[in-house]
Amino acid sequence: MTSPATWDPQQYLRHAGHRTRPFLDLLARIPNPQARGGEGLRIADIGCGAGNVTALLTARWPGAHVTGFDNSPQMLALAEREHAGPTPGGGRLDFRVGDAREWTPEEPYQLIVSNAAFQWVPGHADSFARWIDGLAPGGTFAFQVPGNVNAPSHTLLAEICAAPRWRDLLGEHAGTPVAVLDPADYLARLTDLGCVADVWETTYLQLLTGDDPVLDWIKGTTLRPILTALDGDEEAREEFLTTYRDRLRTAYPAGPHGTVFPFRRIFAVARKPA
Repeated sequence: MTSPATWDPQQYLRHAGHRTRPFLDLLARIPNPQARGGEGLRIADIGCGAGNVTALLTARWPGAHVTGFDNSPQMLALAEREHAGPTPGGGRLDFRVGDAREWTPEEPYQLIVSNAAFQWVPGHADSFARWIDGLAPGGTFAFQVPGNVNAPSHTLLAEICAAPRWRDLLGEHAGTPVAVLDPADYLARLTDLGCVADVWETTYLQLLTGDDPVLDWIKGTTLRPILTALDGDEEAREEFLTTYRDRLRTAYPAGPHGTVFPFRRIFAVARKPA
């Protein structure tokens, strides 16, 4: 969400099924929020991206007013076009510009969620107090983040970016997201804030298909800052992708049914006292 990258919504959505599954697992563990004083439910999604996951919130709570926040114009444009408007259950879905580094709830929310966004936000756990303060009593703060920074997909990318050929050319874009904490750290942060917290992790063995599917997956997320930095230099871009592709082929060999791509995710659901 807070990366300087230019996002490509269509590339991101090429693996929408795999990308959506962790949010569905998170959603299944979120208790039903309770509105107070006759008002409708207010739900916020921090880092809503293309809005396809945000729309799942309106399916679970069709009468809620759900707002997705993101700082990518490309993602917000698609979200507005495809998902914004009234919902069949009498609720509403809208989208606004918002950056997790600065966003502060402007009204009490019964639920604040985030799906695969905080890895782009160094120090995001320092904002937990602000967001939990923005919850109504008994409200819930829930999120999931990738936990695969030590996987070959990331370590190989870091090695390539650190090479002299790329280090100076990429500059600040050379790093990969490392802002994610260990599950135990999230549990401590949330319980220290007075919440009842449920924190867990899952490794999905994603079976990807097609030519160089791991590279295709990473083009939609982790590679975005690098591709942005190389925009306009087609020769350098292709050289970088070829080098990375060849290493990924060795690390993730294709099998008879596709390419297995293990992906660790970290989840947290925190309930504010009523």
